[in-house]
Amino acid sequence: MDRLIRKIRPYLLAWHHRSRSSPESLVRRFSYKDIKRATDGFHRIIYSNSHGAAYRARFQDGEVALVKEVKDLNQGKDNFLKEVQLLGQLHHRHLLALKGFSTGHKRLLVYDNIEMGSLKEHLNDPLKTPLNWRTRLQIAIGVAAALEYLLLFSNPPIYHVSVSASNIMLDENYIAKISDVGLINSVGANVTVPHSSNSEDCMDNTCGNLTFQLGVLILELITGQSSENGITDLIQWIQESRYRSSIQKMIDPDLGNNYDSRELKNLLAVARLCIKSGDKPKFSIPQIFRYLQKKAENTCN
Repeated sequence: MDRLIRKIRPYLLAWHHRSRSSPESLVRRFSYKDIKRATDGFHRIIYSNSHGAAYRARFQDGEVALVKEVKDLNQGKDNFLKEVQLLGQLHHRHLLALKGFSTGHKRLLVYDNIEMGSLKEHLNDPLKTPLNWRTRLQIAIGVAAALEYLLLFSNPPIYHVSVSASNIMLDENYIAKISDVGLINSVGANVTVPHSSNSEDCMDNTCGNLTFQLGVLILELITGQSSENGITDLIQWIQESRYRSSIQKMIDPDLGNNYDSRELKNLLAVARLCIKSGDKPKFSIPQIFRYLQKKAENTCN
């Protein structure tokens, strides 16, 4: 199936380009001063990782946005502007849309409204309304859909993605939006990606990393635990041969008994497969997405 997808990828890209009903939206240049004020002097940190820090910004017009600092100090201004242009062309329901940038004292990317906050906040903050089972399942499916889009429908393909509860934002309808996407790798060097539409999905270790991250995210959704605090424990648990015997102890207490046990077991099986595959995933992101989507549709029917 993956071989067929790669073969027809040029036609998928051509169809996707023609199907857009409106021209590419232009990204806006923000002043460094306005962003610094909106982020309270870069103190409103949402998350921070090896790719850079992200901040909550509230501008004078009341708009709330996510501002991400680009840490790559070796990246020239021209390359940064090219990245801004490419990121501005990404349009997907489960990607946080890029709306602007700044090249002042810091190189900053300004993303869409994030009034509802991150997935991590909704899983860990007792003041937030707990996420129900159906919402959690749709978040997993949505993130897999976004990863498929970045690999198949973006030209060039986007491999540099970080997936965690901290950097997945939720909109007012609890639709998941990946916020940490780029064209640079974790050590700051530019990624040389083929511009040919016939390129492979990605290298094994890159796909393995994305698949692994998706598996960990699914465990976060099921257990309510943060991978930042107990990732080793979660991974060890799902890799145990008798993990099924302790499922009830691991489920997020906020779910109570309000979940579909068949969907839960299917989702855990996917997480286990994603994590155990390591650098050589047995199934691709598109295959995982279609499997999750199919299982969800079958349950609804």
